[in-house]
Amino acid sequence: MEIIFSDPMALLVLVGIASIACQYLAYKLKLPAILPLLLTGLALGPVAGVLDPDALFGDLLFPLVSLAVAVILFEGALTLKFSDIAGHGSMVRNLCSVGVLVTWMIATPAAHYALGMPLHLAALFGAIVTVTGPTVIVPMLRSVRPNARISNILRWEGIVIDPVGALLAVLVYEYIVATHGAFEHALLTFLKVVAIGFGLGSLMGYFLGALLRKNWVPHYLRNTAVLTLMLGAYAASNLMTEESGLLTVTVMGIWMANMKNLDVDDILEFKETLSVLLISALFILLAARLEFFTLAQLGWGALVVLAAIIFVARPVGVFLSSPGSGLSWRELALLSWIAPRGIVAAAVSALFALKLDTLGLPKSELLVPLVFLVIISTVVLQSLTSKTVAKLLGVRAPFPSGYLIFGGSKFARMLAKDLLDKGVPVRIADTNWDAIREARMDNIPTYYGNPASEHASLTMDISTVGKVLVLSPYRQLNPLVTFHFEHVLGKDSVLGLHEGVQEERASHRMSDEYAEKLSLFSEHATYGRLACLVAKGAVIRTTHLTETFTLDDYTHTYGNRATRLYAVDPQGKIHICTTSHEFAPKADWRIVSLIAPEAELTSPESSVPPALNEAATG
Repeated sequence: MEIIFSDPMALLVLVGIASIACQYLAYKLKLPAILPLLLTGLALGPVAGVLDPDALFGDLLFPLVSLAVAVILFEGALTLKFSDIAGHGSMVRNLCSVGVLVTWMIATPAAHYALGMPLHLAALFGAIVTVTGPTVIVPMLRSVRPNARISNILRWEGIVIDPVGALLAVLVYEYIVATHGAFEHALLTFLKVVAIGFGLGSLMGYFLGALLRKNWVPHYLRNTAVLTLMLGAYAASNLMTEESGLLTVTVMGIWMANMKNLDVDDILEFKETLSVLLISALFILLAARLEFFTLAQLGWGALVVLAAIIFVARPVGVFLSSPGSGLSWRELALLSWIAPRGIVAAAVSALFALKLDTLGLPKSELLVPLVFLVIISTVVLQSLTSKTVAKLLGVRAPFPSGYLIFGGSKFARMLAKDLLDKGVPVRIADTNWDAIREARMDNIPTYYGNPASEHASLTMDISTVGKVLVLSPYRQLNPLVTFHFEHVLGKDSVLGLHEGVQEERASHRMSDEYAEKLSLFSEHATYGRLACLVAKGAVIRTTHLTETFTLDDYTHTYGNRATRLYAVDPQGKIHICTTSHEFAPKADWRIVSLIAPEAELTSPESSVPPALNEAATG
């Protein structure tokens, strides 16, 4: 074991394995991944003494952390679309402007007076803890399940506030570095940093955006080219003026995110790989550098700072951001309680601490442990209590009864419109832009992309979704979507269409576990058959059963022209027809079917027996 712990290659592999294990544990427990990552870093570093990042990387530690933070800020900035902020109401805009300033102005004097931090260092701490982040917010929302308005506000605040708060922290840091000398020189340095950061960032953002928009880069090189050129801009900016690189890449990402006719979704999906391979390992390394005696140095003053951030700064920021939002006091109370700090806060604080060490600023060693204490305290405290707080306030969403439909075919759009007409929440997801465009023209809520991606998990609201209907023709992607949402929503929450006669060869047959989930509508309701019926004029029709018009009468009237889709009971509950659970509608029920034209004779084998099968929404 001693040989393993002293071998650099073995230590790097250990960090990689620990990273994957933490991500998997967070996935299974539905926790923010940052929590097990930080705890693992503490266990490997100050507790066991196995991992010493400074000894492992030596002089390379600072460049590696710098490049990793540049990637994090760039990817976060790519999500900052001004249209998204405008589209989600004044509350999000205010939280990301007024709320940021309020948190900064309260956290700064709290750290200055409670811990004796120099004012400029306290201002840097205050700027760092203004951010929340979607990686900690989204898992919490799945557990708490607040109503749609609160959920949307918190989700979009987490996305937008990352680059905004990071930009504030970068500017404060640049001011600290610039003022570490004669006033005239300090002012000139600060102005140069801002000018180069905004100037080079805008120029490189426009250049790289134009490069991608005109398809001058082969598709298979897009992600690699963006990452390499971004890091090149970061290094070039720092060579021109020291410490301007972080501002440059943040502005660069914001510029690209808001360019017209530039799709950055595939670049954002590339972040999934980076977050597992790079960012996860980064946080284990950062936590491993913490020392318990430094944490002990914080003393009782740290609790005062925590109380000021949680119980004063957040509620005041929410209150001052709320005029014109139309939110009730109960909704504002829950917004005031949920604000966990995340990945950007940890990474930026660690990077600035490394830089400040070289300046010899007093008490700069307190920056990282204080930020990590805020992260761990807010994540743990709010993860454990937010569900109870939401229940007491009465702002939890009702049991999710909506549907996510994967696949945007004409049949899927017809089904979605019929459900929406009955007041059932529905969203269509598809990787085909033409299908998404048609759905949007029908006023159907959509998500363009892979619904099982990390981007979808951070940006797509599924708080109302109780079941997923897989209606797409993508046979390779369907199982991934199926098992992803089975984990997220629970067992029996995903239903798919039958795929017809299976291949005889064992190597081409689907697993029994997956085949059991392909039970939608009837055995003959395949994607091809439904598409064929719709192309020949089939329509979705709702029929009300009565004492005089029973299910037998319905079957006799429509025969094999009807492919039964779902039924609605007298209480308005939706029962999706399946081949695995039987049920028998009675009077006052409504049956919804895809009805083929009378002139179109469907094959006899497609007829459905009188007994229906169902998968209830819950």
